[in-house]
Amino acid sequence: MRAVVQRVTRASVSVDGTELAAIGRGFVALIGVAVDDREHDADALARKVAGLRVFDDAAGAMNLSPADVGGAVLAISQFTLLGDVRKGRRPSFVAAARGEQAEALYERVVAGIRSAGVEVATGRFGADMAVELVNDGPVPHQIDTATLGRSP
Repeated sequence: MRAVVQRVTRASVSVDGTELAAIGRGFVALIGVAVDDREHDADALARKVAGLRVFDDAAGAMNLSPADVGGAVLAISQFTLLGDVRKGRRPSFVAAARGEQAEALYERVVAGIRSAGVEVATGRFGADMAVELVNDGPVPHQIDTATLGRSP
């Protein structure tokens, strides 16, 4: 699984002009599911997102997680994170999981973040969503479960 996690001061998601969800301080997490991802990947991603310590502590060091600061996560399904642009000018999405598998693992990530004590808001899986956010930093982080637990 892949995720791009952006620290925000606020964010919202809308479909067809109707706001579905909004958060204040926290993360927007764009989440992509690959064809070879399994439940353990979703669990690892949920733990990483929920525990990511990129909020400032009293000394100004990035040392606090979303739960530590009362933050929330706006989780957005994003198959395009699995796009391969190495050849040609049009991305290939053959590495992205198809609907049923992707939705089940995306929902597992959402449930895992919630079970870690972090509020989670979501968009609508598979919908054409408009995501608005105000970057806090900006502080983006890319997470790939294929490399979690391995040294660079």
